[in-house]
Amino acid sequence: MKYWFLALIITFNIAGIAQFDKYFHDKTLRMDYYHTGNHESEHYFFDELIEEPYWGGSKINLVDTFGYGNYYLKVYNKENDSLLYSRGYSTLFREWQTTDEAKKIQKAFSEAVVFPYPKNDVDVVLYSRNFNGEFEEKFRHTVDPDDYFIRKDKRINFPSFDVHISGKPENSVDILILPEGYSKEEMGLFIDDCNAFSEGLFSYAPYDKNKDKINIRGVLAPSADSGNDVPGKGVWKQTLLNTSFYTFDSERYCMTMDNKSVRDMAANAPYDQIYILVNNEKYGGGAIYNYYNVSVNSNEKAAQIFIHELGHGFVGLADEYYTSSTSYNDFYNLEAEPWEPNITTLVDFNSKWKDMMKKRTPIPTPDTRKYRNKLGVFEGGGYVAKGVYRPVHDCLMKSFNGDTFCPVCVKSIQEMIDFYSK
Repeated sequence: MKYWFLALIITFNIAGIAQFDKYFHDKTLRMDYYHTGNHESEHYFFDELIEEPYWGGSKINLVDTFGYGNYYLKVYNKENDSLLYSRGYSTLFREWQTTDEAKKIQKAFSEAVVFPYPKNDVDVVLYSRNFNGEFEEKFRHTVDPDDYFIRKDKRINFPSFDVHISGKPENSVDILILPEGYSKEEMGLFIDDCNAFSEGLFSYAPYDKNKDKINIRGVLAPSADSGNDVPGKGVWKQTLLNTSFYTFDSERYCMTMDNKSVRDMAANAPYDQIYILVNNEKYGGGAIYNYYNVSVNSNEKAAQIFIHELGHGFVGLADEYYTSSTSYNDFYNLEAEPWEPNITTLVDFNSKWKDMMKKRTPIPTPDTRKYRNKLGVFEGGGYVAKGVYRPVHDCLMKSFNGDTFCPVCVKSIQEMIDFYSK
């Protein structure tokens, strides 16, 4: 029985890879576009297509099964309208839409989606999730893979190096670490920090049991200056990725608006996740689902910061805290179920972790000593104290008081690892 099941898996994998080879080349096509608007509106404008030499994703799980993200990419076969590839993702633009600034001005953000390089004409379609949680088609572009205007030049060309390699890119979660604010003389420090990143990642569950499913690489790309921008302190640095603290005027939020530089540097190696490691001891970071992750290298909380941010960028986990100040307004619609797996408004709790709870645990769950270490439904999360609920009293997605993820987050992380590695 065991050998029959193994043979079935092997047959399935071969069939899946054959499907990939039928429709795609083993490299990436990137579509850059501009996402513009304000608090109430959004518009899309095509920018350019770029060929990248590696494909880091699965060759079997080409169609997204999670439904996460504020946006959705679908790639259709132009000939018969069959779905070839899909992925959910989020962006910095959506976060900006919830800020006070978005009520006053219009703004444009450079964004990108990537997918396997098609062999024939495809329709690339982008969807946006509305406030009620429903996806709406917003943009459609037909791609001719033989178009000679598709760029093939490497704009940021640097060597990559292996930190932890367990298998082929298509059978692994590929994390690519990009250096930010490391000078030429500090490349040795960056290599050491990448090794520390790897050791730290595998010290947390469930990553510790999945070392054989994860690849980690770095890119040796020095910046002119050491450190990065801290506008609130009058600090400005010349760096390759242009990261900055005080994103959306939140001191600890460290991100970059320079999407093109991030993607151009990432093109030097196969990747599923882009992780920007900032050479700064200041507390901060940030991450957006299937967009990019950012954390600092030398703060005393650096290990917890990067594991927390990877929860956002890789798995789509929500912040479970609600007492810290943010720049967001009305981030979640309390009349709709949020897409993130680790928070709920109880609108559709059956789709979340209800099946993981003990039947006698009350819903909502009192945040008392009796339920302190139990899986429940605790009010407060997603930046608000009322109307949004989290799975446990505390978790690495809520605070750094402990060193563990809750059972819901662990399950979500494992499911995402399996999706990219199986």
